[in-house]
Amino acid sequence: MLSRVGSRFHNGSRIARGPYLRKPVGRRGQATETTSTATQSLASRLWNSPVGVKTVHFWAPVMKWALVLAGVSDFARPADKLSLTQNLALTATGAIWTRWCFIIKPRNVLLAAVNFLLGCVGVVQVSRILMYRQALKNGTITELKDDEVKDMKDTAKDVAEEARGKAKAALK
Repeated sequence: MLSRVGSRFHNGSRIARGPYLRKPVGRRGQATETTSTATQSLASRLWNSPVGVKTVHFWAPVMKWALVLAGVSDFARPADKLSLTQNLALTATGAIWTRWCFIIKPRNVLLAAVNFLLGCVGVVQVSRILMYRQALKNGTITELKDDEVKDMKDTAKDVAEEARGKAKAALK
């Protein structure tokens, strides 16, 4: 009985709207827009896309490239100056969010790409840190550091003697 009352209400409201307020009935699956995506320009398609320029789905990956570039610039830093926990966090972030980018709607390939590269940079840095720590345990790094210190002392002595000689020559 209740469904019948609801049905009467629904039918009555449709009649009350009148034919001029009804939505036009078209073919099933037919687009309501007059312009198709083939006739739109590239700029308008990028602007109106669900992951387009006016959404956070575009600007978040663009800003996240700064993390990737910072990680790449750390390739030049010595491994003893890198943080293992920070690079492990970058690796985990890259792996987790790469997977998540393919689950969410709209699927964001730009964000997936930046997260994948962030994970790759993290893996490279973590492996550098772990290889450095392993070399410290084996004792190969300390020998190199001692040789480097000796070379620096010798170079400093040579530069000081050369400067002393030039100073004496200038005074004569």
